[in-house]
Amino acid sequence: MDEIFDKLQAVVDRYDELNELISDPEIISDTQRFMKLSKEEADLRETVATFNHYKEVSSQLDDDETMLREENDAELEAMLKEEISDLRSEKAELEDKLKVLLLPKDPNDDKNIIMEIHGGAAGGDEGSLFAADLFNMYSRYAEKQGWKVEIVDRSDTEVGGFKEIVLMITGNNVYSKLKFENGAHRVQRIPSTESAGRVHTSTATVGVMPEAEDVDIDIDPKDIRTDVYRSSGGAGGQHINKTSSAVRMTHLPTGIVVAMQDERSQQQNRAKAMQILRARVYDYYAQQEQDQYNAERKSAVGTGDRSERIRTYNFPQNRVTDHRIGLTLNKLDRVMNGELEEIIDALIVSDQAQKLENLNNE
Repeated sequence: MDEIFDKLQAVVDRYDELNELISDPEIISDTQRFMKLSKEEADLRETVATFNHYKEVSSQLDDDETMLREENDAELEAMLKEEISDLRSEKAELEDKLKVLLLPKDPNDDKNIIMEIHGGAAGGDEGSLFAADLFNMYSRYAEKQGWKVEIVDRSDTEVGGFKEIVLMITGNNVYSKLKFENGAHRVQRIPSTESAGRVHTSTATVGVMPEAEDVDIDIDPKDIRTDVYRSSGGAGGQHINKTSSAVRMTHLPTGIVVAMQDERSQQQNRAKAMQILRARVYDYYAQQEQDQYNAERKSAVGTGDRSERIRTYNFPQNRVTDHRIGLTLNKLDRVMNGELEEIIDALIVSDQAQKLENLNNE
């Protein structure tokens, strides 16, 4: 625990320093810096409070153990032994909690996300219908969390599914809850078009990217080629766009392309396209960086690779299985209705356990 104590003391020192800084009138007048330091102070608050409580419990435990060694009264001895037992349990729990609080924080956890859902080509119509089911599942989960879902772009199929749908999900700690949804989602069910009643297997892929701000990634305007063209028209061709309001942006160093034509004005399409482009480019470079540490970051919750099959949804048996952590739940109907908490909590716990193991092995 000595190394952990050193780390905790460093956190306390930084916390005290931050409290001094955010009381400084010069920093208070610099809104951006004040907000940044206030956020850092808030992030450390729970760790410091838990460490202070841990020191109080440890001190009380030492006092009780000293008294027990010197005590001759049988009744008082029994009371002390009971209190010592409770304090030891509490101390062990606080040690575990402090280890979790010391784990490196994902800087993107409190960010909004851009989610892309693609109906798998191999599944045909069924893959696109399952993409629509996943969209409904995440929308209902977001609603339960009090988040806002906005459709940024969509490509519908004739059967009522999606070749692709792009969402912006905004709210508290969205990325921390949905970042493990990256990957291939497999569905097993009898398609409505299947007369023989045979179970078919198809897939849809989900990509989750934190919303990237200017401070996260600096994209040189010279690296973007922007083409404008005429929109193909709205639903049913009612809105025929006579101006070149559609926008296609290409990030030349990575070859990432974003096309946007849903909005009425070129300016709105440019803003939306830039928002998605920034997130995709940020995600691209983040993936490259992570790949360098691939051996280190291979864990129970997978590598985040979108080609990796992460979950199977078996409709005939009302069963959902997350393959990364071996979790199976026999309530697929409720999961599809947005009740994802049990799966997401298990993934977060598994990720923390893996990081704790790495911390203990260091």
